[in-house]
Amino acid sequence: MTESYLRSSWESILSITDDETYSDHSQPQQPPTTNHHHCSDDDEDQYNADDRPYNGVFEGPEKTLEVCFRIGEGGCGVKDPSLMVGDEKAGLRRLSREDIDAVCRRARCTILSSVSNAYLDAYVLSESSLFVYPYMVMIKTCGTTTLLRCVAILVSLGKKLGLEIDWVGYSRKNFNFPEDQLFPHGSFHQELEYLASHRSLSERLSGNGYTLGPITSDHWFVFVADKTIRAKNLEVDTDRVLNIMMFDIDVNVANLFYYDQYKKKVGQQDDEETKKEETARVSIEMTKAAGIDKLVPGSVIDPCAFEPCGYSMNAILFRSYSTMHITPEEGSSYASFETNQKVASYSSLINNVVRTFRPKRFVMTLMADEGGLSELKEHPFSGKGKGIVVPAGKEKIIYKRSSLASIQVEEDTCCLMGNWVADEDNWTMAVMDDRVRTMSFA
Repeated sequence: MTESYLRSSWESILSITDDETYSDHSQPQQPPTTNHHHCSDDDEDQYNADDRPYNGVFEGPEKTLEVCFRIGEGGCGVKDPSLMVGDEKAGLRRLSREDIDAVCRRARCTILSSVSNAYLDAYVLSESSLFVYPYMVMIKTCGTTTLLRCVAILVSLGKKLGLEIDWVGYSRKNFNFPEDQLFPHGSFHQELEYLASHRSLSERLSGNGYTLGPITSDHWFVFVADKTIRAKNLEVDTDRVLNIMMFDIDVNVANLFYYDQYKKKVGQQDDEETKKEETARVSIEMTKAAGIDKLVPGSVIDPCAFEPCGYSMNAILFRSYSTMHITPEEGSSYASFETNQKVASYSSLINNVVRTFRPKRFVMTLMADEGGLSELKEHPFSGKGKGIVVPAGKEKIIYKRSSLASIQVEEDTCCLMGNWVADEDNWTMAVMDDRVRTMSFA
């Protein structure tokens, strides 16, 4: 793509109309220079605080950490993944299960299951997901996890493999229940301070923090540290990650993610199920009941149902992943869908995801390299007053984009974030109509 095409693409995205809100907070925020909470070595037992009691609500929106590596100066023995043969693994995929468990312990979560293919390993966690590529790790964790504590150990493990840090990205939506978070996630300021003051990271990590979106509503925090040497980068710079965060999902849909309704009654089967077999069956039944399998056709799916409620799913297809996480509790219901699929248009995928959950509102983000953005034939954020219409029974739900923010950070990382809200009367009518139809069929 030509430079003029890239410039015109960005100009069209940044052409915000008067009825939309552009955030003046989409500016670099330098890490604080204060040193009153200097983290010397991030000892394992320094943050082993007791789990906070469950208070009936759950922080669904995830924290996301992506760490990319390149072959270091002393890593001449490291193989390029394209040269791997058979089942031989390269780079970070050579890490042992003990190493991966140690990373998860830093974030206060555990591995529940995993699937792999020739390109990546995908782990379902007790709090969201972990994906390991030869030279990239992506971790999403929800609740009160301590995700940033993973950075130091990832850098250390990479060094042992002859790899050095190349790019780090951390992002999250503003918390619904910030008072429940543990250090270093008390605030974005504290997160930046943690990254800036950590001794084992200070010489290798230097980036900026950004806030996108209206500070008085849903907004998105982003931190990027780009140390990429373009000639050494092992992947083509066409990466992009789409994330859809949905709030106040239709109660009819939320009810599909309660475990007990899938339990078999006594005498319903000849052979007694083990707990593991029951969970596997319930996970598959939840997936099909909600139509989640139809959102990721052709993928290898690894679903996991939780008691008393909740659901997580990883899906892998060649080099791409998709991941979903659902918290159905009334008052804090939430569903998320994220993928790094390289498609020319996300329109049908976005419509299908939103149609599946019918939320009252959703936040959508896109983080992409310039090359990845230029490959899109249709930008999900472009267009005046970009609205989304999805069917619900005999009615339709109309979502209007209420705000849009975008910025280019570091050398070529493009970040876009938008809020969509359903018309209250329209949403209520459509959901109630669908609920009546469902009851009549039952």
